[in-house]
Amino acid sequence: MAQLSGVQIYPVQSTYVPQLSSVRSRTNSGLSRALRKPLSHHVKLSNHVSFIPAALEPYKSASSSNLENRQPSKQVIRTWCDADAVCFDVDSTVCLDEGIDELADFCGAGQAVAQWTARAMAGSVAFEEALAARLSLFKPSTDQFQDYIDKRPPRISPGIAELIMKLKARNTDVYLVSGGFRQMIKPVALELGVPHENIFANQLLFGTSGDYVGFDPTEPTSRSGGKAKCRYKSLVMVGDGATDLEARQPGGADLFICYGGVQMREAVATKADWVVSDFHELMAYLA
Repeated sequence: MAQLSGVQIYPVQSTYVPQLSSVRSRTNSGLSRALRKPLSHHVKLSNHVSFIPAALEPYKSASSSNLENRQPSKQVIRTWCDADAVCFDVDSTVCLDEGIDELADFCGAGQAVAQWTARAMAGSVAFEEALAARLSLFKPSTDQFQDYIDKRPPRISPGIAELIMKLKARNTDVYLVSGGFRQMIKPVALELGVPHENIFANQLLFGTSGDYVGFDPTEPTSRSGGKAKCRYKSLVMVGDGATDLEARQPGGADLFICYGGVQMREAVATKADWVVSDFHELMAYLA
């Protein structure tokens, strides 16, 4: 799907390679020991992932409809229409579900993990703390992860495919920037026509026997304040969580659009430049 300070996003060329700034890893001693094990087990994603057509009644709370930023200003519209690049959060934005919550539910720890997710997305706890805590509750193996991918294909949000297609037709670069996992996001990117090099996300790590040993702490999206650093003239961030809101800062995103079509997090929505509950609201301004 944080401050724009970890991932450096540059205009994409045909030989584009993401450049990651050096990051000081934050790990506990247990994870550090686990990462010394050989990491040769990889999850093999099917080449034929099935996507479920999704129909969704936009989520609305009593007060969200009264937010002043439901109606964009002329400057906000201008920035949106003139953006050189758009970064989309994935969980509860591009996709209907919070991937880690769904994986945890599949592994039998759904409720406990969902509580941590809610705290992280509202900004009440550091993202890296919440990520480590959630994964420690169920520690998925490669077999469990593959079984999950096979049985619970991604549910893509209504309208996002059309929006991305329209942005690409305008020569606007599209990125998927997420605190979720590359293993889940790659098939989504393929479905939407987003190049794999335009994915910035976390990476699950497994040992030689397929057991879970942690996540890659050097990924900028593994912590609060690490989603991206913009080198575009104009960049827009679209998402639903506190880490997406943090992307709007000097040297980062010029505009933050809060997408509330799945989850309307009012602590985030009230600080957004623009709040939408349907991707067609964004498409309406693109000629």
